[in-house]
Amino acid sequence: MKTLFEAAGIDDEAPRPLADRLRPTGLDRVLGQDHLLAPGAPLRRMVESGHLRSLVLWGPPGSGKTTIARILARESGMDFVQLSAVFSGVAELRKAFDEARARRRDGRGTVLFVDEIHRFNRAQQDGFLPVVEDGTVTLIGATTENPSFELNAALLSRCQVLVLRRLDDAALEALLVRAEAALKRPLPLEPDARQALKAMADGDGRYLLNLAEEIAEFPTAKPLGTARLVEAIQKRAPVYDKAQEGHYNLISALHKSLRGSDADAGLYWLARMLVAGEDPLYVIRRLTRFAVEDIGLADPEALVQAIATKDAYDFLGSPEGELAIVQLVVYLATAPKSNATYRAEAAAKRAAREHGSLMPPMHILNAPTRLMADLGYAKGYVYDHDTADGFSGQNYFPDGMARERYFEPGERGFEREVKKRLDYWDKLRADRAANPHPGRGDKSP
Repeated sequence: MKTLFEAAGIDDEAPRPLADRLRPTGLDRVLGQDHLLAPGAPLRRMVESGHLRSLVLWGPPGSGKTTIARILARESGMDFVQLSAVFSGVAELRKAFDEARARRRDGRGTVLFVDEIHRFNRAQQDGFLPVVEDGTVTLIGATTENPSFELNAALLSRCQVLVLRRLDDAALEALLVRAEAALKRPLPLEPDARQALKAMADGDGRYLLNLAEEIAEFPTAKPLGTARLVEAIQKRAPVYDKAQEGHYNLISALHKSLRGSDADAGLYWLARMLVAGEDPLYVIRRLTRFAVEDIGLADPEALVQAIATKDAYDFLGSPEGELAIVQLVVYLATAPKSNATYRAEAAAKRAAREHGSLMPPMHILNAPTRLMADLGYAKGYVYDHDTADGFSGQNYFPDGMARERYFEPGERGFEREVKKRLDYWDKLRADRAANPHPGRGDKSP
């Protein structure tokens, strides 16, 4: 199979970007994806069995999706056709399908690689179904977005989804070694700057090689330190799409770090979001939700702190107001945790659905008219403040419905005090059941 440059009539020795020159031509040269390519791993098994099925490769930029697709086509002896969903439409798809049918009649298979496949609309995605179903093409779609959200269920059912990982430090270092071998000279970097370079790449191998090629041409008499490296090249913003999955992944990481009482991890994920340009008010809304869902009455001050943070940020704006968010993250992480109110809400709603539209008992209904009083509204109601203990112990559940307990406080934080109160009232309620005529206090209704 010809390379893209051979197909375009360009000599293989013509100047090419370093990232293209170092593009692996065999599975053993692909870095950072051993979970897919090592002996016994899914893609390795496909190649060895000679049966390549349709795939969706889901992974971050620069993780090797295009490279792997080309290698799979080569190893399987199939023609490789590449389209981009950004630049292709119905006409390009029809042409690709027609050419694949012609190859099939000649006994040749076609791997149709579609980059950014999630950018095709639903109708365009449906167009793949018949040609994938009858084997006209073996589809390999590449996407940086969660396929379960972006691709049709019918198309997903015909493809195996494989997840590629962002390149780790070891893989990025191996790429730099290959780059230096291709350039025939070491990169002019001090050890700390070399590490910073890999951090700037953010797991993207292609971006790292582009940076390496730029640095190799940088005029310098001595190796660059981190400060000079940052000055020499444009630092890359972390990969983060506020409208897509990265948005939800990072807020989930922040939420779970706080639930796990890890203030440092919480601060890291907060910084990741703010550096990437997330709306601070969105973060505060989610932190406020955390205060009532995961802390609740274990520390009632958590909600007060969250609302105060919103007011402080509104007053100060960015970047000064972001310090208030930092303070809130630390407060929430170090507060005692309880989801008792969260569970109580779910239990109460479940009971409301199960029991239907039961009326409140008559004795707790107001009787603003004589007719309602004659019908028994408010009859027998005991004004709690008129009892000796300020607690009547009357039933407030619907008649015919047994009393249920939804809120179960724990022994953490302020909930310990709440539990003492509930236990006290449970005891008084039992006493009132045994003695239904409690003594009156000094106040009148």
